[in-house]
Amino acid sequence: MRERLGELAARHAESLTGPDPAATGRQHARGKLTVRERLGLLLDKGSFTEVEGLRRHRATGFGLETRRPAGDGVVTGWGTVDGRQVFVYGHDFRIFGGALGEAHAQKIHKIMDMAEAAGAPLVALSDGAGARIQEGVTALAGYGGIFTRNVRCSGVIPQISVVLGPCAGGAAYSPALTDFVFMVRGTAQMYITGPDVVHAVTGERVGHDELGGADVHSARSGVSTFLHDDEESCLQDVRHLLSMLPANNRELPPDAVTDDPVDRAGDALLDLVPADPQRVYDIRRVIEELVDDGDWFELHELWAPNLVVALARLGGQVVGVVANQPLAGAGALDIAASEKGARFVQFCDSFNIPLVTLVDVPGFLPGTGQEHDGIIRRGAKLLYAYCNATVPRVQVILRKAYGGAYIVMDSRSIGCDLSFAWPTNEIAVMGAEGAADVVFRREIAAADDPELARARRVAEYREELMHPYYAAERGLVDDVIDPRRTREVLIRSLRMLRAKHARLPERKHGNQPV
Repeated sequence: MRERLGELAARHAESLTGPDPAATGRQHARGKLTVRERLGLLLDKGSFTEVEGLRRHRATGFGLETRRPAGDGVVTGWGTVDGRQVFVYGHDFRIFGGALGEAHAQKIHKIMDMAEAAGAPLVALSDGAGARIQEGVTALAGYGGIFTRNVRCSGVIPQISVVLGPCAGGAAYSPALTDFVFMVRGTAQMYITGPDVVHAVTGERVGHDELGGADVHSARSGVSTFLHDDEESCLQDVRHLLSMLPANNRELPPDAVTDDPVDRAGDALLDLVPADPQRVYDIRRVIEELVDDGDWFELHELWAPNLVVALARLGGQVVGVVANQPLAGAGALDIAASEKGARFVQFCDSFNIPLVTLVDVPGFLPGTGQEHDGIIRRGAKLLYAYCNATVPRVQVILRKAYGGAYIVMDSRSIGCDLSFAWPTNEIAVMGAEGAADVVFRREIAAADDPELARARRVAEYREELMHPYYAAERGLVDDVIDPRRTREVLIRSLRMLRAKHARLPERKHGNQPV
């Protein structure tokens, strides 16, 4: 037994260090941590339990039969984050460049199945060179098994992808199917076809980062949810995100104890938001003023900045915040903002996270570019997501809310549970100036003094249809509130709605405008 224990220890040591000690140095030289170091940062100390650490591939040909390292280039297992169970797999770039083969894929399949069965989040640490070419179609089939499980677990357990190196070809589709994607600047890249293929097909020369780097996917494509400068801060934020999520769709997000009073007056709000609807301000400062201890976690910060989406807590309860951002494009909705908001609303609804919508929207962004790129279909994604959501939903209209954008931003007419407005609210089909130009066009043109006639009609329209109490008088707003009481109103409303239970019509699934 002692002799056999010696052999066992040697095999475990090989699986930990890898077959080539110099490979660790090369990984560090690239500015990257090893998979074991990453797990040490992500999980609570001493909590990781590995499965199939001794597994080896059984492929032959192209020299593979002589290269059978333990673990086959991926580490799988489970551990805890702040004492809560999490399943994880991470590519080991030191072995076959983290490329996926049959045994490698089967290890991932197993840990994904275990996460689903246990009802616990799954974190994938991606740092691999794609499919293992020497194994041919069996490697491709391995990806298919991962994608199938990504979809099966969607809306059942939180799935987080952390891209820390290359993620190319078929490998890029798994992060796209998960709930959140983290990327590290300078080392992470994602693309379907690499620079060499792009050049061969199109003649275009492009670098790895320019084609699919972290900045590209965080600011332009919207594929990446979070952008970081280093792996340490990235993995720390993964831990922070997990602290705000439920383990699965059958649980509520974890509450937190806060000393921030429910009835804390938000005096600063009176100065943060100008009464003049044409003046801009930063909605982030409004969110910071409302939530517990000013602490909130923004998603997609660089992509579609005209809409802010974030996780925060109100009275200790996790909420999802959706808010127009007047600093960017006057807060108008466009294709990117609609898709960003829809994705977030859908996630919150999947995992029992109440929604708070802060509205200050002049409408949808006009222009042939938006229309030709499908604003009707793609803008409808946000509308669909809100209409389909059964979690508690509270709307607060800060200033303007015009046209279809008012409806889409979780109005009472599409099912929000409670709608509140500040005394600065203006809810209408369009702004008073535009409305007067349409309704009284002929009268203004025929007047002796068109400017005076137009000013008079603008004032009349605003007084009749856009005064702050018009919607409240018709039951489309539940109350017009003092802005300083917004935090208290939100917390009391969400506590009342905490036990809300709503059912959608029985169906296989809806046909959302994807």
